[in-house]
Amino acid sequence: MILTVTLNPAVDHTLTVDDFPEADRVARANAARVDPGGKGINVSKYLAELETETVATGVVGDFLGRFVRDRLSAGEIEGDFVEIDGRTRLNTTILTDDAEFKINHDGPRVSADAIDDLLETIERNAPDTVVVGGSLPPGLGPDAIDRIARAGDWETVVDVGGSILEALEASYALCKPNREELAAATGRSVNSLEDCYDAVETLRRMGYDRVIASLGSDGAIMSTPEECIHAAALETEVVDTVGAGDSLLAGVLAALDGGATDREALRTGVAVASRVVSVPGTDIPPLDELTGTTDRVAISATAERSR
Repeated sequence: MILTVTLNPAVDHTLTVDDFPEADRVARANAARVDPGGKGINVSKYLAELETETVATGVVGDFLGRFVRDRLSAGEIEGDFVEIDGRTRLNTTILTDDAEFKINHDGPRVSADAIDDLLETIERNAPDTVVVGGSLPPGLGPDAIDRIARAGDWETVVDVGGSILEALEASYALCKPNREELAAATGRSVNSLEDCYDAVETLRRMGYDRVIASLGSDGAIMSTPEECIHAAALETEVVDTVGAGDSLLAGVLAALDGGATDREALRTGVAVASRVVSVPGTDIPPLDELTGTTDRVAISATAERSR
């Protein structure tokens, strides 16, 4: 079972307007939606659609925290969250015809005691894999993630910011940076695909057994103890890139959980992401019958090595 941990979840409030309002003017939204958000939660959503057993956990509080719990339950995604005194954050996105504006809250302060409770929750669920995703709330540093990684015999996967990747000290089965996070974690240029290969290899040597870099239209790179491989992006009509990285990671993890090889898993991840970017916002497209799509993902080896 794959358990996801979102230490700083959010309620994502998305508004669509004709034009961004001028000062002292009121704008009317043409459309609005509210969704539970956060990288770990998103990964659980995609895993559930891929029919992979998953539990979403993290820390939530107040009425926005209850909303996260209730919406996941309504979507038949198992949740087991730790309640805190603070209020789960609200993130607002305003969409116009030609621009996007984001306002994100820092989130509630989370104490070390909440991490103690979270570790008990993780242990009670007995996962095979723990995925920690997203930003850190006030009160917590990278050592909170290291505590989770060291607390049990599960494999730990991280999808966090570059500065956090650089600071982590425990052993990790996999990390999934995007291009910006890859540069921040390694201090290397990532302008070209060759630059990204070098940065991915550098990051793997920093203590990650596998590194998957999601590179948008440049596809994805996976570095493993055996080889470094590249998967080309599929040609598809891109409607919205929201969720592309989270869905790629979910596809890889679902495939590995089902016994796939690294190459097969990377193909699956790219195939899943190609479907997700073809729908707007946080909508989840059908993710069944992927075989035809995965077969079209071209894989090339950039380097082979002995362990």
